[in-house]
Amino acid sequence: MAITIDSPFQYLFFPICIILLVGILSFIKKSANSKKKIPLPPSPTALPVIGHLHLLSSTLHISFKNLSSKYGPFMLIRAGSTTSYVVSNGAIAKEVFKTHDIKFAARPEFGSSDYQIYKDTLFSTFDYGKYWIFLKKICMMEILSTQQINRFADIRREEMMDLLRIFVKKAEEGEGCDTGVEFMAMTNNLISRMTMSTRCSTNADETSEIREVAKGITLISGLLSLGEAFTLLKKYDVFGAGRKVKALLLRFDALMDRIISKHKMEIQGGKREKDMMDILLRISEDRTSDVKLTKAGIKGLFLDLFLGGTDTTSVALQWALAELLNHPEALKKLQDEIDKTVGLNRLVEESDVPNLPYLHAVIKETLRLHPSLPLVFRKCREDCKINEFVPERFLINAINAIDHDDPEDMKGQNFSYVPFGGGRRGCPGAGLATSVLHITLAAVIHCFDWKIKGADKVNMEEGAGFSAAMVHPLVCYPILRVNPSVIAI
Repeated sequence: MAITIDSPFQYLFFPICIILLVGILSFIKKSANSKKKIPLPPSPTALPVIGHLHLLSSTLHISFKNLSSKYGPFMLIRAGSTTSYVVSNGAIAKEVFKTHDIKFAARPEFGSSDYQIYKDTLFSTFDYGKYWIFLKKICMMEILSTQQINRFADIRREEMMDLLRIFVKKAEEGEGCDTGVEFMAMTNNLISRMTMSTRCSTNADETSEIREVAKGITLISGLLSLGEAFTLLKKYDVFGAGRKVKALLLRFDALMDRIISKHKMEIQGGKREKDMMDILLRISEDRTSDVKLTKAGIKGLFLDLFLGGTDTTSVALQWALAELLNHPEALKKLQDEIDKTVGLNRLVEESDVPNLPYLHAVIKETLRLHPSLPLVFRKCREDCKINEFVPERFLINAINAIDHDDPEDMKGQNFSYVPFGGGRRGCPGAGLATSVLHITLAAVIHCFDWKIKGADKVNMEEGAGFSAAMVHPLVCYPILRVNPSVIAI
């Protein structure tokens, strides 16, 4: 009696055999042509063709952490035809981010990049050069410099107050709320107002759409695609990640078209002052400009600003609140510090933050455990040697105490602690992000007690994606303790 198995995987058998054959032939050819032996860092035992894919999960940073505990802080990982070097040590990271910074001033393309409609315009992935330097200069001058961050303090306060009013309403009605949704709406509106002088999330439907697009892009782009491992399959998008990213980007593109059209009408009508969007539009229309900026380039830059300034910050706020809820003694200590410094008759201000050392410690510990960028990707632009055998380094360190960096430095100079990356490709918005994190966390802890919905502890499972967000939504009941709507401000 013949038995047949109706399985979707049976149709993959032949193409998989072809892939394995091509991979084996490629492996044999590489082995035959390798004449010069280059000393390589430690590496797990690799399987033919797939390399170390069997050791990696969708949460890559956790996989790398587990492997580094066995193979050391500098190891070689092969995923199909892709070779990567994983650094998880401050001293070695310093060589990448500082000593050889210019050589690592590029970022790799990912498997879904062929479906990225802003592929050649994204600030985050564009190769280091004149165009990238120009975009960074614009970002720093218009929104991310210390002077500009201070100038936007009123906007941050207004958006924070709107967030607190939402929580007050939930508390008065005895309803739970998804804190991630509300944090994302706040950060979206904040970035939008700082760059385009308009709130991006004016209603619940639009807020939901922006959040879905931002989180979807972050999640899907962070997944290891088959195209990453097998270069020959890169353009075929076997598992559909590229098509999903493109669909999300087209939604964002349509939203940006509406915003740009509205923006042009407002500035022509003289309804407001010029902002970052106006500057970029003017440059794009200037035929004599040294840098040619297209409309797609403007959209790509704003996509980076939204992804880098909204999802990562809102995720960090969720992790901070979750850790405090799981550690009530730390939560009580932070509330006591704020109450003692600020009191119960006014709302915590940004000017109070320097006088709240425990708040700083909570943010830093949160970013240590849940960094905004758990994986920092770099592509080496030219050959260099990393972690060479130089015993003299310890003589120098002993005399000058070079390794005694400030353990609390979050600007990428202490290379054992780089929650925002490091070097010239480190996150330029780190200053803005930390400002938002400190004042927002202080306010929600000052004004509310929090009860976890349906549990005694928050489920701290980490998800895939570049920002390593929480797998399960952080749904809580806010309990009013200081009403921001009635206290003296």
